[in-house]
Amino acid sequence: MVATIAAAPTPGRPTMRTLGGLLLALGGISLLSGNWNELTGLGQLIGKELLYWGLVAALLGYVIKVERRPLASVGFRRPGWKDWSLAFFVGLLILACLGLIYYVVFPALNWSENQHLAQLATIPYWLNGLIVVRAAVSEELLFRGYAVERLQELTGSRFVAGALSCSVFALDHVGSWGWHHVLVAGAAGAIFTVFYLWRRNLWACMLAHFIVDAAAFLSG
Repeated sequence: MVATIAAAPTPGRPTMRTLGGLLLALGGISLLSGNWNELTGLGQLIGKELLYWGLVAALLGYVIKVERRPLASVGFRRPGWKDWSLAFFVGLLILACLGLIYYVVFPALNWSENQHLAQLATIPYWLNGLIVVRAAVSEELLFRGYAVERLQELTGSRFVAGALSCSVFALDHVGSWGWHHVLVAGAAGAIFTVFYLWRRNLWACMLAHFIVDAAAFLSG
């Protein structure tokens, strides 16, 4: 009984294991996002993708071996038909919001990402497909499943956990896109975060994320 109580993080009381996990999750993906140019050579792109998958494996191992917690603690819960249905709705909702940003807000502010999108189009289709799958898995696990759950445990607040995670998510997407991309990533990240806080199901969030990125990068 004593061991069980000690192993369970108490909201508002940081533990070294949880802080270490957050450093691994958010620090790791921020390091990858901030120090690699997305549009470099093919070999470097593949290497970057392998590092992302390595980070995913490291975090899952950390949850199981170091924290000694089940993967359900980071959102890997069995989804129901409602979760799958809502995932499609959320994906379409985000696409509608992004369409509004790109076709209404950006032109009004004289912003454009056409050059960057044209460069992305030079990446082989098969690699773009792998990147879309990886982004759905890694970003939902790192920013939603792990970060939201652990930040809520530390702060005792769903709002603070969601806001912090979403902020890092948006900033990590600046990269070579430019600061105006914070609007794009921030809008999508906010909806993903609300969806996760509502359903607490990582599989559904991954599906919604895949729908958005596949429509954006694989449909053309």
